Amino acid sequence: MHPPSLDIGDSQTTIHQENELRDDAPEDSYQDLWRQFAAAANYKEFCQSWLSLQCATLKKVRSGLLLLGPPDQGPFTPAAIWPSFEYSVTHLTAAAERALRERRGLVFSGNAESGMENFPLNFPQVAFPLEVAGKIHGVIVLEVEPSSTSELQDLLRQLYWGSAWLEVMLWRADTLKLKETNERLQRAFDLLAIILEHERSTKAAMAFVTQLATKLNCDRVSLGFEESKKPKVVALSHSAQFGRQMNLLRAIEKAMSEALDQQAVIVFPQPPDALPLVTRAHAELARQHGAGHICTIPLRSAGKFCGALTLERPEGSPFDEPTRELSEVLGTLVGPIFEAKRREERWLITKAGESLTRQLQKVFGAGHLALKLVCLLLAALVVFFIVAEGDFRVTSTTSLEGTIQRAISAPFNGFIAEARVRAGDVVKPGELLCLMDDRDLKLERLKWATQKEQLSKEYGEALAKHDRPKVMISKAKIDQAEAQIALLDEQLARTKVTAPFGGIIIKGDLSQSLGAPVERGQVLFELAPLDSYRVIVEVDERDIAEIAKGQKGELRLPSLPGEVFPLVIERITSVTFAKEGRNYFRVEAQIHQASPRLRPGMAGVSKIYVDQRKLIWIWTHELIDWLRLTLWKWIP
Repeated sequence: MHPPSLDIGDSQTTIHQENELRDDAPEDSYQDLWRQFAAAANYKEFCQSWLSLQCATLKKVRSGLLLLGPPDQGPFTPAAIWPSFEYSVTHLTAAAERALRERRGLVFSGNAESGMENFPLNFPQVAFPLEVAGKIHGVIVLEVEPSSTSELQDLLRQLYWGSAWLEVMLWRADTLKLKETNERLQRAFDLLAIILEHERSTKAAMAFVTQLATKLNCDRVSLGFEESKKPKVVALSHSAQFGRQMNLLRAIEKAMSEALDQQAVIVFPQPPDALPLVTRAHAELARQHGAGHICTIPLRSAGKFCGALTLERPEGSPFDEPTRELSEVLGTLVGPIFEAKRREERWLITKAGESLTRQLQKVFGAGHLALKLVCLLLAALVVFFIVAEGDFRVTSTTSLEGTIQRAISAPFNGFIAEARVRAGDVVKPGELLCLMDDRDLKLERLKWATQKEQLSKEYGEALAKHDRPKVMISKAKIDQAEAQIALLDEQLARTKVTAPFGGIIIKGDLSQSLGAPVERGQVLFELAPLDSYRVIVEVDERDIAEIAKGQKGELRLPSLPGEVFPLVIERITSVTFAKEGRNYFRVEAQIHQASPRLRPGMAGVSKIYVDQRKLIWIWTHELIDWLRLTLWKWIP
């Protein structure tokens, strides 16, 4: 780290010190120095009186130099020189530089130990840096008469205690600056709070300029923002409606343009020490509308100038440095806030257009290589999908059914005595499925057989007596008994329910219903063959127009994911059914290569091949059709 620089000009101070004090100075001279020190009205007077008092108090001092400047930065310039205005202090600079570099008090009694061969030491020197809050604010260097080492150390110690006055001065100066800064920040935050209280930018701007004019004692404060690369006034203090003041608005806007074009704060009339700027529009505004003093501050947002703030004061009330600093701080703070509010209040289509423009600038402008590569890739993909063709297939949910599904029902009213099979079992032709309880039937048959024997005896007696009417009646009753017996024999034969053909039981489980009553015609089992299937394709009504008889497709089943079953459309029914809020057509297809692992009731997904079409159409036709229908529904 390089030591702070020194700047002592021609080694002559600008502060006058007329009285040269020596060891034999009278007491009145000390009193005068103390009075000057206590009555110091400014920074320079305080430093000069302090150095004079120190050199008069300490013994054998020949000359002294006090350098002060920005902490740890410099350049450090003479704040006081003793004993006189014309006295040269060039020979003290080397000791000052070394004390600043080493950041500690030093005593130089000879060239060898000092390392300052370029500045011969005719007399010893004492240097002490002023360090406040860890920062170097300056240095004190004294040239003294030849003395012993102990005397020089004692002088350095006294100089250390005396420097406390300078530290107090620096602390007070820093405190004053901090207080002024806090006051400016407080005023700035109060004005920012006024902006944030309002949601609309127009109301916030009006409240802001009115309050700012009141706090800074301005006749008028104007706020403008760039529109079409020209500033436009959006708010005037103490004026809710200013549309009729066209000449005033044009003059203010020209002044704002002048500040924005030069990208600098313009104060009119310009201070003597200010940079030369063009102030023609400000002079015209002052001439036409009687403004004595004008200050225009450009507003920045996101690194760009977005508007300007123009303050006007009457003659005799110039803009001092604190007011200009506060105005510049406000310009830095309120610019992004107002710009954000104005951007949020734009129409949605305006925001979308600006966002699109910004993205296009990134794509076609400099930089943003990754974005350009992504856009090129997307463009290539779009072109590929527009030009390339692919198989258009209709995807539908599909289930398997047996070609024949036989329902096996109860032959008569009765009870289940035994169940041999249940759903999922494979049976052979004639295999017993279940047994019906035949005890009631057997008792009923025994009853009718007994009645038949009794009637047969009555019939024989009637024949022996040649009782023809009784013979006819007995004959009829015997025929009735024989018919009942034949019926019961038939029912007894049906108590064994068998499979009419080989296949799989797809429905029915009587193992948990033994002894339960059943009614005649009640379905007990459903049987389907294992070697013949019918595929039922559920086609959405939006795709039914693409399906035709004879089209081919493929079927995949979750239970057999590794196998693909080719199918052919055989029949399209005109009956729809609702499912999950959609309408579907029932389309029948046939599998030509069946597998022994297939079972009725399996469900999967089938894809029916239609023809070759553009990939972009295949992926977007459903959305386009939906949009067409929706627009047609809402268009009167």
